[in-house]
Amino acid sequence: MKYFMDELIAFFISMAPVVELRGGMIFAAARGIPFFTALPICLIGNILPVPVILFFLRKVFSFMERFPFTKRLVTKLTRRARKSEGKLAKYKLLGLFILVAIPLPGTGAWTGSLVASVFDLRIKHSFPVIALGVLAAGFIMSVISYFIPGLFFPEKG
Repeated sequence: MKYFMDELIAFFISMAPVVELRGGMIFAAARGIPFFTALPICLIGNILPVPVILFFLRKVFSFMERFPFTKRLVTKLTRRARKSEGKLAKYKLLGLFILVAIPLPGTGAWTGSLVASVFDLRIKHSFPVIALGVLAAGFIMSVISYFIPGLFFPEKG
């Protein structure tokens, strides 16, 4: 079990909001998890919450809006998603893909799922686009986490 602990941690980091796959890939590279092991673990970890978010977020938000102490959070998250409204309206699914694919703070699968839910995008359209965005982010983070450091810090033979 000790052998798989780093892989499990990378998986759960990739599932977590905010850090998502970006944090999972950096953690995996730092812990020496081989690239061909880390990439699928982090991709699956990042994609796994997406259908749950897409199916249940609106229901959870409706429930949370009943209570003053959680209504503020819903308002804040909805406002954050609405900031993407202009780009999303103009570029539709391409905009959603770019929002998920570019590994910057405030982007990723969780934000993409939030935006898709707030704008009532159909799950059959938004899920594949978010999954492709996660895949693109995975390749970008692979370059950042594994290949660029290898150029500057080659392993000693």
